[in-house]
Amino acid sequence: MAKPILFSLSFLLLSVFFYTTLAARQPSSESLSTNFLNCLQQNTTDPSIPSIVFPQSNPSFSTVLQNYIRNSRFNTSSTAKPLIIVTPKQPSHIQSTVICAKKANIQVKIRSGGHDYEGVSYISSQSPFIIIDMFNLRTINVDVKNETAYVQTGATLGELYYGIYNASKVHGFPAGVCPTVGVGGHVSGAGYGAMLRKYGLTVDNVIDAEIVDAKGMLLNRKSMGEDLFWAIRGGGGASFGVILSYTVKLVAVPETVTVFRIEKTLDQNATDMVVQWQQVAPTTDNRTFMRLLLQPISSPTEKGATTIRASVVALFLGGADEVVGILGKEFPALGLKKADCLEMSWINSVVWYNDEKKFKSGAKPEILLDRNLNAASSGKRKSDYVQKAIPKEGLELIWKKMIELGKVGFVFNPYGGKMDEIPADATPFPHRAGNLFKLQYSITWKDPAPNVTLENLNQAKSLYSFMEPYVSKNPRSAFVSYRDLDIGINNFGKDSYEEGKVYGTMYFNKNFDRLVKVKTAVDPDNFFRNEQSIPVLSAKV
Repeated sequence: MAKPILFSLSFLLLSVFFYTTLAARQPSSESLSTNFLNCLQQNTTDPSIPSIVFPQSNPSFSTVLQNYIRNSRFNTSSTAKPLIIVTPKQPSHIQSTVICAKKANIQVKIRSGGHDYEGVSYISSQSPFIIIDMFNLRTINVDVKNETAYVQTGATLGELYYGIYNASKVHGFPAGVCPTVGVGGHVSGAGYGAMLRKYGLTVDNVIDAEIVDAKGMLLNRKSMGEDLFWAIRGGGGASFGVILSYTVKLVAVPETVTVFRIEKTLDQNATDMVVQWQQVAPTTDNRTFMRLLLQPISSPTEKGATTIRASVVALFLGGADEVVGILGKEFPALGLKKADCLEMSWINSVVWYNDEKKFKSGAKPEILLDRNLNAASSGKRKSDYVQKAIPKEGLELIWKKMIELGKVGFVFNPYGGKMDEIPADATPFPHRAGNLFKLQYSITWKDPAPNVTLENLNQAKSLYSFMEPYVSKNPRSAFVSYRDLDIGINNFGKDSYEEGKVYGTMYFNKNFDRLVKVKTAVDPDNFFRNEQSIPVLSAKV
């Protein structure tokens, strides 16, 4: 009987020795930081390097980290923190950071605004990691004569819009309605806004780019080649390198545009309005963008009851009389009157669309320059595509489910117009013709308690599951800029193709395999990776 006990004891001691020895061989976070910083100093003679590097020991580390955390779910004491934050001010800083991170075997996360819904630009399920925070790289050069703009990826959309406004009152750019979104993440994830039915996606108006690749090389469109240029216009730039800038085409906007908001509850025939919205919003004059917001609210007429509020929030690239005439014929359930409309300049419509209350209080275009640092609630977003109008009976079931859940709402964004004219493989973003609208699930909360967070996350999952009969199939598609880790996590390995295909096919449909080929060609070691990055091809495929 003594032999088995002796064997077990010997095995236990051997195991302890093995794992202790293995741990001793693993470099500590401190040594990794030291190795990285030493390498950084050796790879550049720039005396400003110390001022752009923030290790955890730096008193400003927490401030720099938290400034661009846009989802407070990822701003807790238990959230994984980077070893170092690098805040480059010139391309060579990025090149040196990439080279040294690769030598030190430290994962790199790239942040240019922090609006990614799952925080993948500043947290990691794999340690150690560093953040390259692009906020110092915000140069914008507008060329009115050639109708282009050069914009670095650390600039915000608000800064880009303001730069265009300062240069021209008859030019704009088709990108998002939230001014604090970073250009880098927005454009590399395809980008869209209130002019997409007239001018397409943000990436449909990109003509050049600069990127630092996995070798630390600074490349433009010509030197990177058309395959990589294709990939970083909608394929998620952080899978391929650090994107430094985009050059974009400006678009024409009239001196006067029109905006309006119409709200109805269920007892005001909101259901009929939503039924008709599905027919009209994707097919009407392509100067018209009518976003539809659906939210459970306390009933204004029945105490203790909940109803659904449907809000149509619109931009028309023209005058009020014209849009009232068009929608009076096509969309009578809306009941639009000229008194509901506001005529203004395009730049003021950007201010209005972002925050109507501030606009009514006299906010000027300069408000677009406010980065609104270190200000965030908790939230969860998911997405779907609708290719066949949801019938009235289906909507009534959806209202019942929303009221049962109590908080989670929808944002419907109509397609059609220019979106129907561009081939699905023109960019990595595939959701073009055949899609009536994109559907966003939206829930936001302030209470950080774990049970509150879990309840809200479960609400989003429950409504998402309920919507399966009404949305796209084979695959059930999703929008990569509404990053959703519920649909699969990359295992960070070279053999992750099959796992990556789960979310990759939902985001990119048939374009996924082309993205994988580009990734394998430009970053075969999978240095640039995140929880849902484009995987590399392996021998198993």
